[in-house]
Amino acid sequence: MYQILTVFSDIFENIKRLAENYFALWVILGSIIGFFNADVFSWALPHISLFLGIIMFGMGMSLNFNDFKIVFQRPKDVLLGMGLQFTLMPLLAYIIAVALQLPPELAVGVILLGCCPGGTASNVITYLARGDVALSVAITTVSTIIAPLITPILTLILAHQWVGIPASSMIQSIFLIVLLPVTLGLVLNGLMGEKLEPFRSSMPLVSVIAIVLIVGAIIGVNADKIITSGLLVLLAVILHNGLGLLISYGITKKLGVSEAKRRAIVVEVGVQNSGLSVALATQYFSPFSAVPGAIFSVWHNITGPILANYWTKKDREMEGRLSKKQSLIDVGIKNYENKPKAKK
Repeated sequence: MYQILTVFSDIFENIKRLAENYFALWVILGSIIGFFNADVFSWALPHISLFLGIIMFGMGMSLNFNDFKIVFQRPKDVLLGMGLQFTLMPLLAYIIAVALQLPPELAVGVILLGCCPGGTASNVITYLARGDVALSVAITTVSTIIAPLITPILTLILAHQWVGIPASSMIQSIFLIVLLPVTLGLVLNGLMGEKLEPFRSSMPLVSVIAIVLIVGAIIGVNADKIITSGLLVLLAVILHNGLGLLISYGITKKLGVSEAKRRAIVVEVGVQNSGLSVALATQYFSPFSAVPGAIFSVWHNITGPILANYWTKKDREMEGRLSKKQSLIDVGIKNYENKPKAKK
């Protein structure tokens, strides 16, 4: 019996590892399947809010009350990240919607995406990029907590010219599908601690499955519209993500922020909680308004790891040059010490 359980445990670990390591690939695959056969994921469409709530509950279980200490220890760093998150990305979304003359459904979808807090994937990408992970977690957590108020207000201010924005209803929805699950997960983790480890370790796999279902359902139901407007949406998403990463890096560099902190803030700004934008767009606007968020779910999981890989490669090259320089210094010192002394 023990051997059977061990085998199943190994299989589960391998599946989980495949899901986490090739997350972007699974989302792309789900998008393709949904595009060509909408029936595969159509059943998931009415349950998108539930799936997002499960993802947020998993995020809460990964947090503990010590994660909030950094907010009080380094408030300026956290406020800078949140400030860029909730100013730069919404403004970029608005400018892109106007510049590309997006139709109302897509305009509100892009703006809603820009007004959302940072996504949980930012913490993993920051880790891979050798950034300040503690700062990344703090910004994600605090921006998620204040999102029920900030996201609807910003969306109302920036998108009201295209469609009516039910801000008060959105506040309630974000509270129920984001803040409440995160809080429950956090409290449960605080009460049970290590006893939750089997459930906590399985949540990344559950989150991957939930995101694939969400993206597949949105792509499937909008397949016909994507054929005519897909390139326009993709361009909007690429510009939004790329400009967010580039401008936030430039601002933090100009402000003299250290490299590790800078990477955390840049990733946090560039990686949105696209699942939230999909859920809100589906519930309050139209499934087509959710397409920017669905495409962003794929895109930021491509650009994020690429950026992280660039930074780590840059670090290794720098470490190699420093190591070589140190070796030359050591050789020089050794040769000097072994040099025959001149006779007096």
